[in-house]
Amino acid sequence: MEQLSQWLWKQEYWLPPGISWDDMEEMEGSRRPLPRDLLLALPLALGFIMLRYAFERLSLFPLSRVLGVKDQVRLKVAPVPNLEAFYTKNSRQPTKSEITGLVNQCNLTHRQVETWFRNRRNLDRPSNSKKFCEASWRFVFYLVSFTAGSASLINTPWFWDQRECWRGFPQQPLQDAHYWYYMLELGFYWSLLLCVSVDVKRKDFKEQIVHHFATIFLLGFSYCSNYVRIGTLVMLVHDSSDFLLESAKMFNYAGWKKTCDSLFVVFAAVFLVTRLLVFPSKIIYTTLVLSMEVFEPFLGYYFFNALLLVLQALHVYWAYLILRMIYKFLFLGKLDKDERSDVESEPEEEDEEENEEEEETEEDRSSWRKRKVVLDSRLAMLSSSCVLNNLTNQKADANRRLPKAR
Repeated sequence: MEQLSQWLWKQEYWLPPGISWDDMEEMEGSRRPLPRDLLLALPLALGFIMLRYAFERLSLFPLSRVLGVKDQVRLKVAPVPNLEAFYTKNSRQPTKSEITGLVNQCNLTHRQVETWFRNRRNLDRPSNSKKFCEASWRFVFYLVSFTAGSASLINTPWFWDQRECWRGFPQQPLQDAHYWYYMLELGFYWSLLLCVSVDVKRKDFKEQIVHHFATIFLLGFSYCSNYVRIGTLVMLVHDSSDFLLESAKMFNYAGWKKTCDSLFVVFAAVFLVTRLLVFPSKIIYTTLVLSMEVFEPFLGYYFFNALLLVLQALHVYWAYLILRMIYKFLFLGKLDKDERSDVESEPEEEDEEENEEEEETEEDRSSWRKRKVVLDSRLAMLSSSCVLNNLTNQKADANRRLPKAR
């Protein structure tokens, strides 16, 4: 165990060439980053989870009712033990061959089995109230975090000139405000990761997991290596648009479509500017290029920049989804919720697609009936006109023959 610890904390991994842990201990200032400080993030994560639970029950749920959030009425399913066992143990979406086997076991029709599974999946889908409370909790945290982070960084020299992030690096004293900024952000992302199994599963679920892990590793490593100055800028850039997205979700669940769309447009503008312009040009450029004016590359330099590039790749993916929404809004005149990150995962989407297909089928049938009625009437008119013409022609022929007969 001691050998593993010595290998893990080799100064060559964490510090630039020529700097040792002893040099860090001699650093001036009331506080310096220590790896053991990261242990505080776990109790903070548990505290966030308990605070969130109480906040949702006491404040956010009543607020959802005030804003008009309504939950859809879900149809209850008849108790069928074989289907329930298959649903819980095997799959929520059986294949056609599996449905055929279940039909033989339960003495139900193919359609009845499909309907049972669809209604059963709908029962497990989170309600609008749950999604509203989750979005509201994130909105409150991101708004408070962005406000407090801005207040603590607005007067720092590295906020305006990123070269100041590396002046005297890594022997830079840690301010108390930035220490708590780091610990609270780290604890919050740990709480999100611990609650991922009970939170709403979204369309970008895998990307969110990668984002949480990359953020936690980025915060932990940057704190131990005293990348605190550039780390605070990374957190501020991310928080600047996150609270706008969560506020748009809140009003979407409440049915305030115009407010939701307006907030989403503002969020899209802030996101594209901060994540696609500010983040690569100010943050990544600073860590990749400007830092080389102070020290030579080392393992921590490559690892830190690799995590930043992972985040940037996720930014590009989410920007693609946002631009698709903007395209639909400009050319189709509406914002399609299927592109937003709060959309649930694929099983629920397939249910919605099935319902849409059924609605489209009914519309097609009704329109076909109307076209058939019109076609039949026209054919009847045409046939009647043909009959009348035949009768007229026959009568004319008879009249022409009559004189000859006389």
